[in-house]
Amino acid sequence: MHVFVTGGSGQTGPAVVAELVAAGHTVTALARSDTAAARLEALGATPHQGSLDDLDSLRDGAEAAEGVLHMAYGGDFSDLDDMMRRDRTAIETLGRPLEHSGKPLVVTSGTLVMPAGRESTEHDEPDPAGIAAFRIAGERACLGFADRGVRASVVRLAPTVHGPQDHGFIPMLIATARKTGVCAHVGDGTNRWPAVHRLDAAVLFRLALEEAPPGSVLHGVGESGVTMRSIAQTIARGLELPTVALTPDEAAGHFANPFMATVYGFDGPVSSAYTRELLGWSPRHATLLEDLEHGDYLTAPAP
Repeated sequence: MHVFVTGGSGQTGPAVVAELVAAGHTVTALARSDTAAARLEALGATPHQGSLDDLDSLRDGAEAAEGVLHMAYGGDFSDLDDMMRRDRTAIETLGRPLEHSGKPLVVTSGTLVMPAGRESTEHDEPDPAGIAAFRIAGERACLGFADRGVRASVVRLAPTVHGPQDHGFIPMLIATARKTGVCAHVGDGTNRWPAVHRLDAAVLFRLALEEAPPGSVLHGVGESGVTMRSIAQTIARGLELPTVALTPDEAAGHFANPFMATVYGFDGPVSSAYTRELLGWSPRHATLLEDLEHGDYLTAPAP
C-alpha cells in the first residue's frame, strides 16, 4: 500500500514510518523542513514538502496515495479553537480525495478525550467538557468519512507514548523534579494514566491502515492505568529525591502551568480490549515503569 503520512518526523511518527516500511508499504510523508525531509529519507520514506496549513499539498498527497495516516497536530495552545479548526480542516482535506474508494483514513486522537474517574472503552463517548475536548472535532471529521465510502478509523493514543528520546509529559515531570528537588503527585497519587510503548503504538497504526473496519475507534493503550504515585516514586528513586503529595492548588504553582497540574492529576484509565480483539494487537514491549527504570528517561538531557 502507498501511504501518505503526516507527522512522520515527530515523536511517534518515525517509529510508525519504520514499521510501515518494514512491512512492505511505500510511504510518502509530509515534511515542512529540510531536517524533517532528511529524517524521513533515512527511514525509507519519500518526503512531500508542505505543512498542515498548505491544503493543496495535503490534497495532492492524499490523491496520490492508497491510504492516509494523519498524526500531525500542532499550533498555539493558547488558542485551542484555532488548533481544533486547523486539525479539522486538514482532516477534511485529506479525506475528500478518498471518498467512495474504500481506502483507509486513520486519524490520531488521545485517550484524554475520555471521561475521568472510570475505565472507558472504545464504545464510550468522549467528554465534551474534558481536558482534551479540542480533539473531538477531529475525531468526528474523520469518522464522518465512514459514511462516504472511506475506511475511516481513529486511534486514540495514551497520554504517555514512551520509549527512547521521549519529550512528552513524563520528561516534563522529570525536569520539574530536578528543578524543584522533589517528585510530586497530585493528591494521594492514585489517579491512573494509560501508557503504551512507541513500538507497540506503531504496530497498531499499521494494523489500523491494513485492517480496521470503517467507523472504528481504537485505543492505543498497552497499560490501562498506571498510578501517578508509582510513576513519581520510580522517578524519585532514580533521582534519589523525595516524593511529595500536593493539593491541586499547590500543584498549580509547582508545575509549569495550571494546565499541567490538571493533566498530572487526571484520572483517566481506558481499556483497549476491543482494539486487541478486533485487530489481534498484542503489546509486547517494556511497560512505562520498566522504561523509567531501565530506559533513557533519567539520563537523557532535559526537554
